[in-house]
Amino acid sequence: MLVNDLFGSELPLIQAPMAGSQNHQLAAAVCQAGGLGSIPCAMLTPTALRQELEAMRGLTERPFNLNFFSHVPPEPDAAREAAWREALAPYYDELGVDPASIASGPGRQPFNDEAAALVEEFRPAVVSFHFGLPEEALLQRVRNSGAAILSSATTLDEALWLQERGVDAVIAQGLEAGGHRGHFLDHDLSRQLGTLALLPQLADALAVPVIAAGGISDARGVAAAMALGAAGVQVGSAYLLCPEATTSALHRAALQSPAARHTALTNLFSGRPARGIVNRLMREQGPLSERAPAFPLATAAIAPLRAAAEAQGSGDFSPLWAGQNIANCRAIPAAELTRELARGFVRG
Repeated sequence: MLVNDLFGSELPLIQAPMAGSQNHQLAAAVCQAGGLGSIPCAMLTPTALRQELEAMRGLTERPFNLNFFSHVPPEPDAAREAAWREALAPYYDELGVDPASIASGPGRQPFNDEAAALVEEFRPAVVSFHFGLPEEALLQRVRNSGAAILSSATTLDEALWLQERGVDAVIAQGLEAGGHRGHFLDHDLSRQLGTLALLPQLADALAVPVIAAGGISDARGVAAAMALGAAGVQVGSAYLLCPEATTSALHRAALQSPAARHTALTNLFSGRPARGIVNRLMREQGPLSERAPAFPLATAAIAPLRAAAEAQGSGDFSPLWAGQNIANCRAIPAAELTRELARGFVRG
């Protein structure tokens, strides 16, 4: 079974949700080209999400995906926050940021009652989750809406956990993937596998379809994933330079520079490991720091540094999310890229 049979799109191809680099325009363009476009929801207020959904409805009648985070918000740790701001103090001085003016805040919200109500109202074909699944009562509301439920797994244990809880398909997120790691059962990064190692393990062990994600940027990658047992693919970084994406000028420049060949997992920008292009903050603080507050609390102290640096044309403090394989990340329309990727589904 290919996953497009599950959610009604023409192609078993999902455009990965990429918060901060896209909105409904990219998602709709992919949908119109036959793929399953995704709207990232974790950074949207209920009002903003409603606006996105209404705009999406105005551009396409085809199936689409809403993606939510399902993390458990941490308790604020004043000592850890103070240590984090102390580590960042030289940058505040350099960029003229007053630490006393920095508000604390979560930055990203997990799936909740308000989000479930919007799912019930707009009835997307697919709802996907990152960092596990929400509590059963919320998950049941999604099921009752008629949506297919997907979630990311980075290990076989996570995939089996998701299957036991009734997901319709599992996204096998390989270590190559850009953005936040979806791990939720074990935070030991040494357990994380590349896509071509993780995918066949999941395909062999699960009864539900498996979607390959990470390192797939052209038809060859699609064909390789399908040969290893995938029922579909999820592609993110390759879409970052499309005109429909909202990727910033600084981010676009980085993606087209030699710097994009060096990515790393970092927790500096949010408190949770995510893959991005190595920049000054990652080099000087080390990409992974025990001082960074738990996800998503690290964001607040970084935000003013990012804003000040970007105002000067610098991405030194910006999360430049990207996967390891950006060779086919090109400034072409999303529909054209989707059609190119689709050739991988018919290779001999």
